[in-house]
Amino acid sequence: MSVTPVPTADLYDEYGEALGICATEFRPFGGRRLFAGPVRTVQCHEDNALLRGLVQTPGDGAVLVVDGGGSPRTALVGDLLAGAAERNGWAGLIINGSVRDSVALGGLDLGIKALGTVPARAARPARARSTSPSPSAESPSAPGTPSTRTTTAWSSCPADAPAGQNRPGPPHRPWQRPGGPGFTAGP
Repeated sequence: MSVTPVPTADLYDEYGEALGICATEFRPFGGRRLFAGPVRTVQCHEDNALLRGLVQTPGDGAVLVVDGGGSPRTALVGDLLAGAAERNGWAGLIINGSVRDSVALGGLDLGIKALGTVPARAARPARARSTSPSPSAESPSAPGTPSTRTTTAWSSCPADAPAGQNRPGPPHRPWQRPGGPGFTAGP
């Protein structure tokens, strides 16, 4: 599924406060500044075992939103995991946590946003849990939902937005499961 990125500023001009802008400032690390795709989510805190497994599966152009609890102590993604995500067709990674190998990440054709960098590796015990691929009452973000990510902010999109188009949805926070079935972002 291919979804065309739309700058958040353009969406905000069209939809205003209904857009539900995320106030958290993510820093760009990947080589792809604009990216879009269906949302998949994973929750992990200083533990990237489940994340490691997910990026080894076909991404089919999806954006993986990683709830890392905002931890600055360990990196959830480095060049090896991000390289696997690129090879397996993921459009991008949004990480509420840290990354490592930032220079190498910039050379990948993958969108990567995170809170910052730290050289320490994540622990690998399987304490993480995935909210993909099956939607649940806890996670209104269903697999296959159109979503886009560009450079500076993001907001949610409803499941009925046609591919290539973005519509606003309910507000959400990046460290929680997305509040709407998708998200969009941009300068």
